[in-house]
Amino acid sequence: MSLFPPPEAAAIATGSGERFIDGYLAYLLAQASSRISHEFHREVNEAGLSVTEWRVLASLSGSAGESIGSLSQLALTKQPTLSKVVQRMEQEGLVSRTRVKADRRQTVVVLTPKGLRLTEGLRERALQHQAAVLQPFGADNARMLLGMLRELLTLHPPDLSADPGEEN
Repeated sequence: MSLFPPPEAAAIATGSGERFIDGYLAYLLAQASSRISHEFHREVNEAGLSVTEWRVLASLSGSAGESIGSLSQLALTKQPTLSKVVQRMEQEGLVSRTRVKADRRQTVVVLTPKGLRLTEGLRERALQHQAAVLQPFGADNARMLLGMLRELLTLHPPDLSADPGEEN
């Protein structure tokens, strides 16, 4: 059994006369993410943060801590770049790194009280932005879309050997 649909299935997915990308899920998800994120990233920049710093803060919000490897996947940032960002954020008092008791070689990154305060305000604005984006679809469709995206992510877990900065 082939992983790829036959050409007639691709025609159904895109509709006749459309460009391939107009019905290609990965492209549509990437474009939607890029456009929606860009709108909110203006607020992130106004708060004095880079997009990567915001992704780190957002990823740590509600978390007991994340390893650099895990945070790299969550923040969609290459590990060497993320390590430098986390180091800078630690110097600014937004995050701290602590050793894992079970494995002293491993560290986890956690929000500091200062990082938490900054994150709370941005998180509220992010949720307001999300609500505005989803409002045209209605509450039921918005819940369904978010649920389907979570399920899609569950069905396609991250490839831990891949570079999180890579896009298809």
